[in-house]
Amino acid sequence: MEYLYAALLLHKAGQEIKEDNLKKTLTAAGVKADDSRIKATVTALKDVDIEKVLAETTISAGPAASAAPVEDAPKAEEKKEEDKGASTEEAAAGLGALFG
Repeated sequence: MEYLYAALLLHKAGQEIKEDNLKKTLTAAGVKADDSRIKATVTALKDVDIEKVLAETTISAGPAASAAPVEDAPKAEEKKEEDKGASTEEAAAGLGALFG
């Protein structure tokens, strides 16, 4: 995945996706670059319109991302309020069990 991330970073920066640029990007990120994987990534992306792919991916991911139920947020808040109800004595008793 890091090879694709590096390619996307180069694309976003307006740089050409070529072997030496990809290797420099990976090395700067602390990844030990494999020349054969770099070559395969550059070759695979040679005829790909990255902007078009990103636009299609964003459109298809949009409805799924917004389909999350809104009802979950209040439940999380209710649980936090219940947790606040634990007394200091109960917490100390729990700690005492750790030490025998």
